[in-house]
Amino acid sequence: MKKVLVYILFVSNWVATAQEIKTLTPSVEMLDFNVADEKEFYRNREICEKIWERMSNGLEYDDLTDIEKAELEKVDETKSNYWSVEGDGCSWYCGGGPSEVKASSSLASQGSINYKPANAHDLNYKNVWVEGVKGHGVGEYLEYGFPQSSPRITEIIVVNGHVKSERAWRSNSRVKKLKIYIKDKPYAILNLKDQRAAQHFKVDTIGFLDKNIDFIAAKKLPLWKMKFEILEVYPGDKYDDTVISEIYFDGIDVHCFAKGTLITMADHSKKVIESLKIGDQVLSYNQDTKTYEASTIEKLASPIHDHLIKIIMVDGTSIRCTQDHPFLSATGNWISYDPQKTKSDYLYTAVDQLKIGSIVKTSTGEGEISNIELLQEPQQTYTIVELDKGITYLANDIVVGTEPIRKDIFCKKHNIAED
Repeated sequence: MKKVLVYILFVSNWVATAQEIKTLTPSVEMLDFNVADEKEFYRNREICEKIWERMSNGLEYDDLTDIEKAELEKVDETKSNYWSVEGDGCSWYCGGGPSEVKASSSLASQGSINYKPANAHDLNYKNVWVEGVKGHGVGEYLEYGFPQSSPRITEIIVVNGHVKSERAWRSNSRVKKLKIYIKDKPYAILNLKDQRAAQHFKVDTIGFLDKNIDFIAAKKLPLWKMKFEILEVYPGDKYDDTVISEIYFDGIDVHCFAKGTLITMADHSKKVIESLKIGDQVLSYNQDTKTYEASTIEKLASPIHDHLIKIIMVDGTSIRCTQDHPFLSATGNWISYDPQKTKSDYLYTAVDQLKIGSIVKTSTGEGEISNIELLQEPQQTYTIVELDKGITYLANDIVVGTEPIRKDIFCKKHNIAED
């Protein structure tokens, strides 16, 4: 009788554990890459680059012909590569992301084409990872390593199969089910559709970001791991090899300003930050000449973020932003509420602590911070990533910095070597 009871308890515990593993279904973004569209992309891009060059030399948008305006409408300014997943603008990856990708196996290279695990996270639809064992590769896996300071994940995006063309997609096998492990513990099963698409899976917040962490010291801590194991496949028409084009992420913890923040334009008018577009001219403070000048927006970003702060000035005005956004102090130094994070992720080598009593540079001279409130509710945020001149602009009449990404993170994101 005792043996039966023990067996029943064992089965009950096993069932309870199994039930904890989530099964997730995606929303789907269809993809349709082809040679004709690729040629058209680069033709349009070349035309628009010539227009943008003329505009940078003083040509106004209103002076363009209707044909030139129509050409500009065809192009996403942030995307210079037809195969790019994220484009060249700022995204969740500006805050970090995985620093290594490994696999249980990989198909051997064929000439100049390789199928290494890094291809599954190079943010390029054309390059792929292919498992390297006989059959369909059930049990093979990709493993991503994240720094302790990496921003947290709220979405996993899987681009299943060899999506560079319809023929390549059908010829090769695709994943039907992926099992996710976090720190070697089962987390969820992704039910993938057999479609040539980017498949978006919403997840509960994943990550180990500690708001009190020293982000410089965090780089020396062990990586935490996320593994993706192939459970089932859709067989290819020609090859058993199972292919994954990309597994990448979106989430929170990238620094920006809240919706409704007023940005001062070059003509001294005000525009809410969410309505800005590339090519708009804002008023920028020149730290060398100590004068204001016009500067053109070249890159923007709009991630979702939580744990914002509300900075309240002595005069009653306020601004909501992420904890690591840089502000220019009245003495010309950069300050932020989380200086270590600002220095860790962005091109600011010297950043002091922003606190109650700090004096910041404003459009009228200077202003004192009277209070700082912590905000917990997640919300859409916005920022200017890059200007054609300088790195400052006015947000709610306070001089703040753009967010130039650190070169090592940029190179890692685009899979290129640092100079």
